[in-house]
Amino acid sequence: MNHLNSLCHNVSFSLMAGGKILRYSFLVFFLLIDFLRADTIEKKVPILCYHRFGTEASDAMTMKTDAFAQQLAWLKSNGYTVVSLESAIKYLKGEIEFIPSKSVVLTVDDGHKSVYTDMAPLVRKYRIPVTLFIYPSAISNAKYAMTWEQLRELEATTYFRIESHTYWHPNFKQEKKKFSADEYARFVNKQLMVSRQILEKKMGHEIKYLAWAFGIYDDELKAKALNSGYSAALTIDARHASTNDSVMAIPRYMIVNTYNIKAFEKIINEGRERK
Repeated sequence: MNHLNSLCHNVSFSLMAGGKILRYSFLVFFLLIDFLRADTIEKKVPILCYHRFGTEASDAMTMKTDAFAQQLAWLKSNGYTVVSLESAIKYLKGEIEFIPSKSVVLTVDDGHKSVYTDMAPLVRKYRIPVTLFIYPSAISNAKYAMTWEQLRELEATTYFRIESHTYWHPNFKQEKKKFSADEYARFVNKQLMVSRQILEKKMGHEIKYLAWAFGIYDDELKAKALNSGYSAALTIDARHASTNDSVMAIPRYMIVNTYNIKAFEKIINEGRERK
């Protein structure tokens, strides 16, 4: 609006100086339309969610490494910029004004070893930011999971950022049926708060973002996440994240191995014509 006020002041001065009211009236009208459209347009960003990687895919959640490499090459050749989750969220919240017009965000859930062995070399090659959503109970414990040393090594590259995926990846719908209201409240608090505490201690930085386990959330969970200190939370609701979304339920696309490059292209381009 500061730009708009300046524009109106300058045009008013021109009207007084030149007296060509009709010509400048049309100019003011069309420039006002452009400014108002820029202020009200809905911002959209595709946020992608991966899980694990490998030379072969034993299930849909395992992305073949060569297919992932093809996706990164497609993004680069088609003028897309992989931006950090932090930048995208700040943009959607209006805290920063611009990110590249063709932006995309990469996230990975769960902390599988293949992120370290298969994904990380490609991330280094393309020099792109990636957010890893981790549930700390698995780290250095589960056979499939990375170690704390590996997570710290990934963050040291500056391409990776660790955030929270609850404490042990519960199904909140199922757990809610098992507990009384008070017991469930304590259970949720543990999943949200203990995860943050452990990750902050192990990684040495603030944990700001949460990915809902199994994509499960509701108004009660969103309120608890906010009260637990998270500034944003992400789902798997399969659409572009936009300024119209709740900051505690920002959608992502789950990228699975059954998607060929045409399906991947369709996901990325979804909604661009409505920007």
